[in-house]
Amino acid sequence: MSVVTRCVKRAYRYRFCPTDAQAAELSRTFGCIRKVYNLALAARTEAWERQERVNYSRTSAMLTVWKKTEELAFLNDVSSVPLQQCLRHLQTAFTSFFGRRAKYPRFKSRKRSRRSAEYTTSGFRFRDGRLTLAKMAEPLDIVWSRPLPEGASPSTVTVSQDSAGRWFVSMLCDDPSVEPLPATDTAVGVDVGLDHLLTLSTGEKIANPRHERRDRARLARAQRQLARKAKGDGANRAKARQKVAKVHARIADRRRDGLHKLTTRLVRDNQTIVIEDLTVRNMVKNHTLARAISDASWSKFRSMLEYKAAWYGREVIAVDRFFPSSKMCSACGTLARRMPLSVRTWTCDSCGAVHDRDVNAAKNLLAAGPAVSVCGAGVRPQRSTPGGQSVTKQKPSRREP
Repeated sequence: MSVVTRCVKRAYRYRFCPTDAQAAELSRTFGCIRKVYNLALAARTEAWERQERVNYSRTSAMLTVWKKTEELAFLNDVSSVPLQQCLRHLQTAFTSFFGRRAKYPRFKSRKRSRRSAEYTTSGFRFRDGRLTLAKMAEPLDIVWSRPLPEGASPSTVTVSQDSAGRWFVSMLCDDPSVEPLPATDTAVGVDVGLDHLLTLSTGEKIANPRHERRDRARLARAQRQLARKAKGDGANRAKARQKVAKVHARIADRRRDGLHKLTTRLVRDNQTIVIEDLTVRNMVKNHTLARAISDASWSKFRSMLEYKAAWYGREVIAVDRFFPSSKMCSACGTLARRMPLSVRTWTCDSCGAVHDRDVNAAKNLLAAGPAVSVCGAGVRPQRSTPGGQSVTKQKPSRREP
């Protein structure tokens, strides 16, 4: 019997300090990537209007022609690998658009677009823990905050610079150390919120750190200083803009670190995790709660939970967002008629059970999880019968006859 080895692709991200020559080379590469991406997008848009088909191969051939022109001869000064990769990314964007998973691709802005470049194995050299990119004579001065997997060699390297001016390198490697955890019989329901970031069906409540609120005064001060600067490309305005970016980076780093610790703990301690399938994109349209919802980062929490569960052999179940987890009594199943957000504790009219709103919701999610896992469909709202008893109505999958 052959044993199938399971290897997970994992990205390891590090800070690095480029020399002046390396920073200039990378900045030049970022600009060329943006130029090629916009040219290819314009060409594909024109072809789209003429009802012609242009794919990655056609844009790659166009790139060869562009390099031979006098106007775009500067594209030859940078490595061709990240230029080809940006064309592949454009192809992926169009594939997602045609699959109705994303909007039509947009042009990259010099000020607002992400500054990054992706190198495949032909565009870098990694030997003895030293990474050297194409068109560079010296290796990058990387701060090795954690070691790479033993014997691992990166298959893809992505270099980026954030709005705060920090440089990062991300290495995609095969990580054999990620193995499924021993199976357990524990399951937990998780209700997300704003007063408490998470409420578990066990009754535990995890406080909302509110990272943005903690740095709100510092952020407002930096934004006021930026608003006073004359608009344009002046050095003083650039410094003020970077101060604002540093505050945002501090908030994002702390938020991401907290979510990593929290999701890792949930995945390690539970075999099954039941959450609610929330549409955060629609929820942030509520201008009263949009800032708090964005600070809680529920979408990031779910994405981390799902990929870590896939790594370690756990299961994440998402219950339909219309399931009345807060209004239903977890003791007898009776559905309350009204449950405004201001009500945090309520008493069931049928059985007299006293419920904490969030704990009750987490318990109902945990109870609904197995039904969702079996049928593959979300649990829809319950409707009360004239006698006051609730009846579960389940929506079948669209693929079922």
